Amino acid sequence: MAPKTNRIGLGLAEYRGLPSTLCKGCGHDVISGTISSAFYEMGVEPWRVAKMSGIGCSSKTPAYFLGPAWGFNSVHGRMPSVATGALLANQQLKGLGVSGDGDTASIGIGQFVHMVRRNVPFLYIVENNGVYGLTKGQFSATSDKGSRLKDGTVQDLTAIDLCTLAVELGATYVARCFSADRKQLLQVLKGAVSHDGLAVLDVMSPC
Repeated sequence: MAPKTNRIGLGLAEYRGLPSTLCKGCGHDVISGTISSAFYEMGVEPWRVAKMSGIGCSSKTPAYFLGPAWGFNSVHGRMPSVATGALLANQQLKGLGVSGDGDTASIGIGQFVHMVRRNVPFLYIVENNGVYGLTKGQFSATSDKGSRLKDGTVQDLTAIDLCTLAVELGATYVARCFSADRKQLLQVLKGAVSHDGLAVLDVMSPC
């Protein structure tokens, strides 16, 4: 029996990356696998994709999907400006960025805001776990008000809602998903891949 291929004759294996080194059960791995499936099902040539990331657990994930794609790991919070430059230089590329809630909603909030304002044709995925997962235990800017740390500290600040912010700034495709609902995530990702402008996905991803 011939191996299954997509509409451009590629198998799913050609859309995967390296084995993950993240913690077992991390929602980020579900997102990586679903990205591979979405691009496979949409028939996008993986070598036409530019993968971008910043700093944090999320910054490791582009190694785990779309192995033949181009990639660049930028400094903390600066992924949007690097991606904007790359897509201006080569408008044949399909841009995909993976960021975390710390990378986007804290140090990179200014970069995120201006990328949205410009409606750069880019798929921007925020792997949002509401905590600084790499350094462990601190609230992030998206942590729910009233949530508690293990030491009993209560978050008394209002969370930044990245979807509301993106809509307010004119983003043309905005969605919130949950990494454990892979079926929904796949459909939302496929819609984002086919979108011509900026697509912002805020994916709740417990770690």
